[in-house]
Amino acid sequence: MIALDYRPPDTPLTILHEDHELILVDKPSGLLSVPGKGDHLSDCLMSRIQAAFPEALLVHRLDMDTSGVMVFARSPHAQRHLGLQFEKRHVKKVYIARVWGHVTEKEGHIDLPLIVDWPNRPLQHVNHDTGKPAQTDWRVVRHEESSTRVRLYPKTGRSHQLRVHMKEIGHPILGDPFYASGPARDFPRLMLHAESLKLRHPDGGKGMSFRATAPF
Repeated sequence: MIALDYRPPDTPLTILHEDHELILVDKPSGLLSVPGKGDHLSDCLMSRIQAAFPEALLVHRLDMDTSGVMVFARSPHAQRHLGLQFEKRHVKKVYIARVWGHVTEKEGHIDLPLIVDWPNRPLQHVNHDTGKPAQTDWRVVRHEESSTRVRLYPKTGRSHQLRVHMKEIGHPILGDPFYASGPARDFPRLMLHAESLKLRHPDGGKGMSFRATAPF
């Protein structure tokens, strides 16, 4: 198991939206979504949200190094409603990333099953025999000097899915401490951001979309 060097950012909460059922926030990179094991891993987005909204309930997670839009529920009903939307893949998630090298095609689809690399957890790897189905669509936004900015559209929600999938097609996400190597790893943060989240409101089912601009 890989040890975690945890230095959470000391930044105020960025609330994107709040109402009687929902809280949408822009999670900073470097902050755990939920507490880890041990007091040194207790500071997390969940605890910070509950300090301001004691009734807040967890719905989903983002990797510690990923920034961007996260939703919390303000009632058990909202938590169940949103949980089912995630489970049935009704929630539409869009990520923005900077990846190593120039991606030659304009868009593509990745279908590679993933499973935890148990001796090296939390790392994941491709396994066609025991892996769980994982699909990602991607589209090039623009080419940069030695990298490419892409939008990623996960069709499933496996742990580290976007990070492993981009590495597997030869374009690891810049600054990834787990899956990038050499100059691709030499960046101040993981260049992966949950840009938008589209869901139905638990009270009435109205479609809503929330967005946070990538800080890179």
